[in-house]
Amino acid sequence: MNYHWNWAIFGEVSPDGVNTYWETLVSGLGWTLAVSLSGWIMALALGMAVGVLRTLPSPWLRRLGTAYVEVFRNVPLLVQMFLWFFVMPEMLPQAAGDWLKSLPNAPFVTAFICLGFFTSARVAVQVTSGIEALSRGQRLAGQALGLTLGQTYRFVLLPLAVRVVLPPLASEFLNIIKNSSVALTIGLMELTASARAIQEFSFQVFEAFTAATLIYVVVNLLVVVGMHWLERRLALPGTLGRH
Repeated sequence: MNYHWNWAIFGEVSPDGVNTYWETLVSGLGWTLAVSLSGWIMALALGMAVGVLRTLPSPWLRRLGTAYVEVFRNVPLLVQMFLWFFVMPEMLPQAAGDWLKSLPNAPFVTAFICLGFFTSARVAVQVTSGIEALSRGQRLAGQALGLTLGQTYRFVLLPLAVRVVLPPLASEFLNIIKNSSVALTIGLMELTASARAIQEFSFQVFEAFTAATLIYVVVNLLVVVGMHWLERRLALPGTLGRH
C-alpha cells in the first residue's frame, strides 16, 4: 500500500473546528517552551544551591547535596513524572491534594516541577565541577579580603564557576527542551503531543512528526547560537583560557 503524502494538511481545520493543524503545532510549541523555561529557571536555582552544598566544608551538608543528586539523577524521568502527577497528590493532606488535582493547568505545573527537580540534579553536578575546577587561591583570596564564606561564593566562586560550566549548562538546557516531550504522558499538549494528535485525527503520521522534528531542530539551533553568543560575552580573558 502506498502512503498518500498531504503536506496541505496543516492548512486544514482540526476537529475542534477552530484551529488549523498548523496552529495546533504552534500551540504545542508554546507549551513546550513554557514548561521548558519554567523548569530551567527552577533547575538553575536549585542546581546552584545544591552544587554549592556539595563543596561546603561541612561533611553533613556535602552528604545532603550528594543524596539529592543521587535520588533525582538516578530515577528515570518518566517514573518521576508519574510519581509527581499520580502519587504526590495522594500523599498530601486531602484538601491540598484535591486542590492540586483540580488546578486547570495541573499537567503543566506537574511537568515543570518534575523537569526542574530532575534537571537540577544534573545542573548541581556541573556547578560542583565548576567550583572544584577553580584554583584554591580564589577562595583564599576572598577570605583574605575579609569576605564571609557566603560572600566568597556569591562574589568570587559562583560567577567564575558559571563561566566555566556554561557549555555543559547549554547542553542541559537543550536536554530539558527535549525531555519536555515526556509530559505528553500526563496530558500536557506540548509539541510532541500535538503532533501525535494530528496523526491520530488526520492519519498523516509522517507529515505531523516531520514538522515537529523540524521545529525541535530549529529551536535547539537557536538555543545553541544564543548560548555560544552568551559564552563569548561572559568569557574572561586569561581565566578561562580565552585571549
